[in-house]
Amino acid sequence: MNEGLTPLLFSNGWHSTARRIPSPNQDERVGTAEVDMIVVHAISLPPGQFGGSCIDALFTNALDTAEDPRLAGLGMLRVSAHFLIDRGGALTQYVPLQARAWHAGVSSFGGQEGCNHRSIGIELEGTDETPFTDAQYAALRALCAALMQVYPRITPARIVGHSDIAPGRKTDPGPCFDWIRLRAAILTQQLSRAPRP
Repeated sequence: MNEGLTPLLFSNGWHSTARRIPSPNQDERVGTAEVDMIVVHAISLPPGQFGGSCIDALFTNALDTAEDPRLAGLGMLRVSAHFLIDRGGALTQYVPLQARAWHAGVSSFGGQEGCNHRSIGIELEGTDETPFTDAQYAALRALCAALMQVYPRITPARIVGHSDIAPGRKTDPGPCFDWIRLRAAILTQQLSRAPRP
């Protein structure tokens, strides 16, 4: 990780302005592979419901599955992501950048297996059937741009959905997610930072 590029935004792998809720569901990255991709997910708990503390509880192994019948079966899951962006655009971080979050599961991209080893996982509070908010797109663009400075091998083409790395098994962030909007915003920001002749 190139800490020197964004010393004010990240400290010891933690985003300086994000709400911090450390998850036990993390471990060391395997091997010498550099982080070279971002995986975008969508999550809502209970399904289709926004707000509340269920996502935090899931990622910290504190989910009360008796709270709602739609949570049945999630109590034994041990999952996490590096970041969550809620409907209002607020950022929560669960796992530091240098650690491996457990978000991708069985996955492959570009002929390589096990995407958790070399990715940053970002959850958007949402569903496959619900448009994401302007605040979420703004927060995601800013976060992706910052991560691309820390990890220069991440390119816009390597910002992918869970459905791209686990096709047939996962569908998120779903058809309502506007990839063109996100990539255009990142490109615009990159161009604005480029040195002028």
